[in-house]
Amino acid sequence: MSFKPDKIFYYLFRFPVFKMRLGSIKMGSRLMKTKIDGYRNIYIGSKVYVNDYGWLACLPLTGNYNCRMSIGDGTYVGRFCHFYATSKIEIGKKVLIADRVYITDNLHEFKNIKVPVIDQGVKQVNEVTIGNGAWIGENVSIIGASVGKQSVIGANSVVTKDIPDYCVAVGAPAKIIKRFSVEKDEWLKTDEKGDFLK
Repeated sequence: MSFKPDKIFYYLFRFPVFKMRLGSIKMGSRLMKTKIDGYRNIYIGSKVYVNDYGWLACLPLTGNYNCRMSIGDGTYVGRFCHFYATSKIEIGKKVLIADRVYITDNLHEFKNIKVPVIDQGVKQVNEVTIGNGAWIGENVSIIGASVGKQSVIGANSVVTKDIPDYCVAVGAPAKIIKRFSVEKDEWLKTDEKGDFLK
């Protein structure tokens, strides 16, 4: 197996630093020009690739000092992605995440109209799980919602409610437009409720 100079530099110098500082990182994983906050709360599986200019943050801003972010084996994360956990974000194995994806389990508070949003702090919403084999399209935002295994989220969608396994969802807010039928062994269109069209 041959190594390019940038890979040699990475595994000799950068990887050992990640190994010391992160909760864990397994062999074959590469975090490129990635900003990281809350190192000890972040767990990276094997053969994970996080492309340039990403930001991984896992901090107890809502009081959960056991907050955790994990990215499963073989997952690819595109450029300029921003993942911010204050409780839990769990990304499964072999997930394909395009560029400019935002995933979070929290929101800025905005309840008090007499106080600027920037001064109102952060509130916890639901924990986020992305199932194994899912595909998250470009410019998607996932906010306090989960995506099932082998599901697809179309580009520019905003996911605020859970998407089950084997679904295609698009839009803002994201709605299911297709589901996989085990009975017919194919992807079929659905109505607004996610039921198969007749």
